[in-house]
Formats: sequence, C-alpha cells, structure tokens
Amino acid sequence: MNDEEPLLTIGQLADRTAASVRSIRYWSDIGVLTPERRSASGYRLYGADAVARLDLIRSLRQLGLGLEEVRRVLRSELTVAEVAARHVAAVDAQIRALRVNRAVLSVIAHRGSTTEETTLVNRLARLSTDERREIIEDFMREVSGGLEGAPDMDERLRRSPIELPDNPSAGQVDAWLELAELIRDPDFRARMRRMLELNTPGRPGSSIWFTRQVVVAVGEARARGVDPAGEEASAVLARLFHGADRGEVLAALQAGLAADAQRFHRLLSLVRGNRPSPTPPEHYLWLEQALRAELRRAAR
Repeated sequence: MNDEEPLLTIGQLADRTAASVRSIRYWSDIGVLTPERRSASGYRLYGADAVARLDLIRSLRQLGLGLEEVRRVLRSELTVAEVAARHVAAVDAQIRALRVNRAVLSVIAHRGSTTEETTLVNRLARLSTDERREIIEDFMREVSGGLEGAPDMDERLRRSPIELPDNPSAGQVDAWLELAELIRDPDFRARMRRMLELNTPGRPGSSIWFTRQVVVAVGEARARGVDPAGEEASAVLARLFHGADRGEVLAALQAGLAADAQRFHRLLSLVRGNRPSPTPPEHYLWLEQALRAELRRAAR
C-alpha cells in the first residue's frame, strides 16, 4: 500500500460507497469484506479495493442473490455469470407466478367470488402443467377409450395440446376453470361418451360436430328464411347427409346437444388463446326441426 492509497476506516469507506457503517461491519464480521489490517487502537482499516468489493456486494444483493451466493462469488468459487444464469431461471419462475396471480385475481374480481370459490379458483389455476395435462388425458381416456372408430385422442392431444400458457389472460384462466370443473363431472363425461359413440367417423351424424360444413349450410338456409318443415329444408338435408338414416342423424345431433358439445369446444378454443367461432343455438334447433319434419313425412 503506498501513500497515494491510504487505508480507510469504516466511516471513510461508508462515505466513499454510501453504504452504512452497520452494513460494512456486518459484511466484515461474516468474512466477506476483510480489512487490510487493524490500527494500533484496534480499528479496522480497509484498502482501496474494498470500495469495489463493497460495490459488488451491494449490486449482487440488490439483484436478489443470497448471502451464501455472494460469499462464494467473492471467494471465486462461482462466477457472477454462473450465478446470474441461475437467477434468470428463478426470476422467470417468479414472473410466471406473478402473471398467474394477476390473472387469478382478475377472475376473482370479475366473478365476485365467494371465499369458498376463491379457494377453488386459486387451487385449480395453480395446478402444474403436468397436473392439468393429467386431468385432460384422464377425461379423454374415459370418454373415448375403446370406442371403435373414435378419433385417436392421444394423437390429437399431441398435435394440439390443451394447455394453459405461462402468461395466461384472465379470459384463459376463467375458461380453464370452467373447463376443469366441467370435465371432472361424471355426468358430463357420460354424456360426452354417448355423443362420441354416435358421432364417430363413418356414422351418419359424424359430420354435425366435427366439421363446419353443416353449420355453414344451416346458417345459409336460415339466412334465406328456409322453413325447417318445408321441402327446401329436405334438399338441404339431402346435400348434407345424402342417404344416411335420418333417425340416426337426429340421435347424433341430440346427443351432442345433451352433452353441451358446443360449450366444450368453445372453452377449448379460449384456453388455447383462439377466438371461438360462435354457432347460434338456433342453427341446431333449425336442424333438429328439419330432421323431425322429414322423419314425420317418411312415417306417413
């Protein structure tokens, strides 16, 4: 140490760094900020390098590093880059948690949730990705497992998973909560399985719930004011279902209506962040009336 770099007392070091005397003494006591030596009176004296060392300590602490991590960095057991990489992952996790917090609070505020519902909303929204996936897969296995000709649900889930993103909107959280409650209902599962039994590919009514063609055709007929009980409606049915048994088509339609398939598909779209294509319930009512009218004519 030369005359141009005099040793500093704790008070002088505090003045140089804007750190408190108490903080400097604490870091010295735990061996992170070692004094150069002590004066004849026993006071700690620090070299000029203590200024940079103390600045580093304060920077690391402000970035959220723990005491042991700071100690290891200053002992050269860890590099700042290594510690920073660890904390990037931790900060990312905190950001994701905060985003979910915000979305959950927005849902609770919008719903005007009771104490009991608030607990349920919070618990469901905080399920891990694996837990949410297990709920969906269990539902899919129960409603489609063993059905001959049923869509390969495992493959469909791999292509288009039903996942709540890390940064969900309040709308996505709300849709996920509604979906989670819906698919855990045994009665809903039974109704969905019945719908799939009647709507598997190759069955007469399979196109009702798995293609847009039916919805578009019915929408156009309604826009033209076609009477569902009239001959023009029969022509629409003929284009859609050809020679398929109208009784089976009607049963497939009614099974989907009973299962609330439209609501299910709407929730799936919302969770995935897509804008669902709304189908007016009147479209399905028109189709049901048209099928019933044709069956009555055939029975005469």
